[in-house]
Amino acid sequence: MNAKTSVPNRDATPQRYPFAMRGLHWLRAMMLLGLIALGWFMTALPDAAPMKFMLYPVHKQLGVTVFIIAIVAMIVRARASRPAAPVGLARREAVLSHVTHHALLVLAVLVPLMGYAMSSTYVDSDGVPFLFMKLPELLPKSGLGFAAFQWLHRILAYTLLGLIALHVIGALKHRLLDRGGDSDVLGRML
Repeated sequence: MNAKTSVPNRDATPQRYPFAMRGLHWLRAMMLLGLIALGWFMTALPDAAPMKFMLYPVHKQLGVTVFIIAIVAMIVRARASRPAAPVGLARREAVLSHVTHHALLVLAVLVPLMGYAMSSTYVDSDGVPFLFMKLPELLPKSGLGFAAFQWLHRILAYTLLGLIALHVIGALKHRLLDRGGDSDVLGRML
């Protein structure tokens, strides 16, 4: 509040991210980690395992959901006022943080898109289910296309997992090693 007029100071930089951004962040984080774990589990199953064929549609639906959440998060992020970069961050940390955050959002869109493209090009695909419908398969069936999209889906998913690890390690470093410092960013997202 402005002491002279008792009106909220709308120019003040917020100290925490808006509730919508925090909620989308944690929801996306849980879903991405779940999707990666599910992907590892289902691909490790023998091809003849009945459970494998039950898990693929679940993985696909969750992937579409993560894609939608990532798009919504980008829109919310573009419109929301966010805290300024912490003054205690070294320049290289600030740049790394900026690049990592953007890459996480972009990969949360690209990995599901590559999964969709992989499913769409698979010759024996049963489609990509979402809610009570199947999404249209827009790409031609192709063994080579499937192999390329499968490789991209895998590489980008591992890249996403590596960036998630970097993101978590960075947040914990600032929380635990820089305790009480001006670089502790975790409280902004809680």
